[in-house]
Amino acid sequence: MTPFGAILLAGGRATRLGGAAKPLLEIGGRTLLQLALDATRGCAPVTIVGDPVAGVDGAQWVREDPPFGGPAAAIVAALHTWDDDPEWTFVLACDLPGVVDAAARLSRDLPLLPADTDGVCLGDAGSRPQWLTGLYRTAPLRRAAASLPDRGDGASVRALLDDLAITVLAAPAAETEDVDTWEDLERARTRLGGPEAERS
Repeated sequence: MTPFGAILLAGGRATRLGGAAKPLLEIGGRTLLQLALDATRGCAPVTIVGDPVAGVDGAQWVREDPPFGGPAAAIVAALHTWDDDPEWTFVLACDLPGVVDAAARLSRDLPLLPADTDGVCLGDAGSRPQWLTGLYRTAPLRRAAASLPDRGDGASVRALLDDLAITVLAAPAAETEDVDTWEDLERARTRLGGPEAERS
């Protein structure tokens, strides 16, 4: 059993970005998808939930059924493809400019948590749990996924994790802020470096 696996969520509609392929937006010369892959380097297995992108190595692809069923359905679909479970699973959205630092914080603080914890996620500036910036024990995550009806279609991640003992870690905004709009992208590029956002 490997210590860490990863589920990377890259299959949303990006409605507020006009349907742009959000994981392929670049910040500082790397796509948001590549940042997520860099954050989980050394993990196995690594499953990306979304439409396959050419040239991405070291990960398998899967799509929730039906597509766009939401992040809980995506997690269910990814777990369904795994034969050998790691002890811990990163669950990370592919729209996080600060994902490398976020993942490092999650793994670094893991030994400090109670032995009976089922997982840890980062909290935003308002202390709200950011479930998709998390690290969870795979066994209870799999049990929770199996309990969702309709393979998790339409279910919330909060519903998926509701019965798990999750610790929320305070984190800087740079590690929890995601890219939902062109303005978000411009702010991230200003902070981390890279060209201005293209709206076309």
